[in-house]
Amino acid sequence: MPEDVSRIRRPRCILVYVIAPDVLPAAEANRQFNEFVADSRLPLAVFHDHFIGHPGGIAIFYAEIEAERKALFTHTHLSGWKLEYRPLVFSHSPAAFDEQIAFTLRAYRSTDWERLQKEQRPRYGNAAREAETAQEDRS
Repeated sequence: MPEDVSRIRRPRCILVYVIAPDVLPAAEANRQFNEFVADSRLPLAVFHDHFIGHPGGIAIFYAEIEAERKALFTHTHLSGWKLEYRPLVFSHSPAAFDEQIAFTLRAYRSTDWERLQKEQRPRYGNAAREAETAQEDRS
């Protein structure tokens, strides 16, 4: 278990940053990462996204109890991947993670999170294809 997370005792969200091995095709990396996020034996995943460029991504897990943290740090899903775990300061729950988004937008950008959630922005490209190729879809 990483030292900076071994001292965690309270419920909180943990950011997991993952980079796939160089030899792993993007589609397979996408599949493995999604399988990791979906594993019900791990803490609740409240957010995930994939990287454009080198295959990988980030996920935010809510680890409420020690057994959940231990499961997150001892899983075997992403063998050979580079993994980093970062416990978050303000996000002690999924609701607190959402509130931190709202606070950041309000305090640092004078923007309302609830308004942004209701905006109908245009869709660009094919996100599923981007996740499978780790390349921006230009269609």
